[in-house]
Amino acid sequence: MQSYEALILIEADAEEERQDEIVARVREIVLGGGGSWDALDPWGRKKLSYEIAKQSEAHHWMVQFSCPPAALAEVDRVLRITDGVLRHMTLKR
Repeated sequence: MQSYEALILIEADAEEERQDEIVARVREIVLGGGGSWDALDPWGRKKLSYEIAKQSEAHHWMVQFSCPPAALAEVDRVLRITDGVLRHMTLKR
């Protein structure tokens, strides 16, 4: 299994419950795919360098996990289609 870290940008006007739902969904996919959840670091609401979808701020979440490639592909797919997620990027650690 490979270790990854993902930065997830969630809309600034998203409720805290909605943010927790998105992160919980990612965790379910990782753990369900046979991976492990290493760390969760909410960075809070920050100003963006440039506007994304007419928004100048977003909630930043850094998550670290290990999983097989199939689970990573599912995490990527789910984050791409989830309402409220402005951007996400996953990198190998």
